[in-house]
Order: sequence, then C-alpha cells, then structure tokens
Amino acid sequence: MLGKVALAICAIIFTVFAIAAIVVLSLISLYIPNQSVASISAYQTCLTVASKFATTIAGPVANITATTGVTVTCSQIGISSCPGPLINGICTWQRKLAVTCINGSTVRIRVQSNALPGRCADVPSFASMQEQNIDFEVNFNPTVSVKSQTYSPSTQSALDAIVCSISNQQYAPSGSNLTSYSSASTLTTLAGMSIDNVPILNVNSANDVDPFYPPAGYTAESVDSCLAHPQVAGIYHYHMASGCAVSPPTGNISSCSATAACAADIASYSLTTFPSSAKKLTVIGIAKDGHVIYGPYLASGNIVTSGIDICNGMFYDSIGNYAYFATTKFPYITGCFGPGNYPSFGPSCTTNGQSSYTMSVHAAAQANG
Repeated sequence: MLGKVALAICAIIFTVFAIAAIVVLSLISLYIPNQSVASISAYQTCLTVASKFATTIAGPVANITATTGVTVTCSQIGISSCPGPLINGICTWQRKLAVTCINGSTVRIRVQSNALPGRCADVPSFASMQEQNIDFEVNFNPTVSVKSQTYSPSTQSALDAIVCSISNQQYAPSGSNLTSYSSASTLTTLAGMSIDNVPILNVNSANDVDPFYPPAGYTAESVDSCLAHPQVAGIYHYHMASGCAVSPPTGNISSCSATAACAADIASYSLTTFPSSAKKLTVIGIAKDGHVIYGPYLASGNIVTSGIDICNGMFYDSIGNYAYFATTKFPYITGCFGPGNYPSFGPSCTTNGQSSYTMSVHAAAQANG
C-alpha cells in the first residue's frame, strides 16, 4: 500500500515539473525571440564586421548628414575642391558614418555614410569632393550556393556584358533584399562601402573598361597614392583596394603619378599599401549585396591569386561563407554581385584580367557535395 502511495506521489511531482517546464519554455519563446544558434551567430558576426568600420555615431539615424562627425583637415585642397569650409585657409570637413546590425530571423546591416574620407586626398583643382547621403540596408551575408550562380556566362562576349558594364551593380540579387533610404544610395555605380567611409564604385570607367589597365585606345585614369579619386558628382571613391582604408595616413597625400612605385605598376603597389597587421583575413568593406569584402590576404596569410569567380567572390571556408576579396587582377574588388561561374576565358575590357577562373577547395567541395 505504501509503495502505491509513493508511486502516486512521484507521478504527481513529475507531472507538476513537466507542466512547469512547458510554461518556462513558453515564456522564453515569448519574451526572448530570435535566439536560435544560427541567429545569434549571424548577428555576432555582423557586429564583428561592423566594428571594423570607422563609425562616428550609433545608428540607425534619420539623416547621416545631419549628425556630428569627426573633423578632418587637408591643407592641400583648395576652396573649389573642398567639401567643407576653409578654416584659417585649411580645407575642413566632417566624416560621418553609421553601420548598424539589426537582429531578427534574418540579420540585416544598414550603412549610412556621407562618403567623405577621414584623411587627406589629392583632388585636382578641376574636380571636387562633395558630401553625399548614402543610406542602404541589406541582408547580412546572405546564403548563396556555387550550385546556384547569379551569373554563368559561357562566352567572352557574355562575360564582357556582365563585368565590363559600369551599371551592372545597380541592383542586388533578390536574396539580398536591398533597401534604399535615400536617393544617393541608389547610385547605379555603387558597389559597396569601405571601412574608412569611402565608397567603392563599380570597377569600370565611364567607357566600360578597366580604369587602370584599359585596352588599346583608352587612357588610364588618375588617382592619388591611396588609389582613390572623385568622379563628376564629387564622389571620392575606390575601384581598387587600398591599405589606406585599414591604416589611414596623416598629412598630405601625393598623386599616384608622383609616387614611383604606384606609377610603375598600380596593382602591385596596392599590395604594398597594406600594413603587416592586415596580411591576414581583414575586413575592408561591405558590398551592396550584404557580403563582406576582405583584403588581399587569406587567413593563412597567403595572397589571393586564385579561387575567385568572375565577380571576384570566393567560397572561403568549409561552412559555405562567400565574400569578395581584393586582388591585383581586374575587377580588383567586386565586378558583379555573385556568386558567378568559373570560365576558361577572361574579359576583354582589361589588359590585366584573369585568363581563366578556378574554384576554391571549398567551392569545389560544395559543387561535388
């Protein structure tokens, strides 16, 4: 009899604990949403990437140009080229940047920038830098697959139509869910944003050719020793990765043409601008499709010379992450929003392009998996 009573008591206690557990789990689900392991991991990764940017204010904000930024001075820029006032005869402006990770079932990243550098620049007297209002939000590191490529040209002319087009990055793939909050962020040539607040524009010149190593009949464009220059609307920008984004120089900046190594071979020179601390996997920006942009080195410290697709993207780890990598070959940072394919021919709009493309070991494993 006592045994039956004890069993009955145990059954009651077990039932009470089971009900309590269900209630607790329900409350956790109700009050702590979006806490799956995948969500936490993606959000934390986004926060790590965002921390690499030279932010000036916590975002998101209503209007980045209306915020108080970091004051920058540059004595070599005259009044006609200066994006701000001359104070005691010195060109002065403010760098303003907010990069915000937004947690949820899909992690988002918002970039708000006035597109002005935090260092001096060499701006010709006939050109100018102008403050912009770049503001876009996109899915952070959206999942993509080598088996489902955004672009897969089978001929050189088809490849040229993709990577030799200045406007081919006006839109991001649907999986990126790109949202623009200002007219400036819909720039057809905007490819992404560098960590130093300098926009990364589509690699092509207005003639749809490599701006640095164009085919015969075209003239190479001029940049400063940080490998940047302003376009006609005053947007100071990169086409090629520069270590100035990682370690901004102080004082005046010379032109590339006045810097012997840069004038001799700008692509090789670009590697020398990266400090030793950046000779590893180093975040240098975020693309407008939500994928991270890394410098020219892998985690191993090796320079990226292969494993990239036609967009300059690479599947770089065993869990399928895809990112863009800076290279010394056209398209240098990102030529399209990938993933792309790996043809046995290169584009004709450059004299410094890949002759063929090969998968990374991780892409090959995914393709064969």
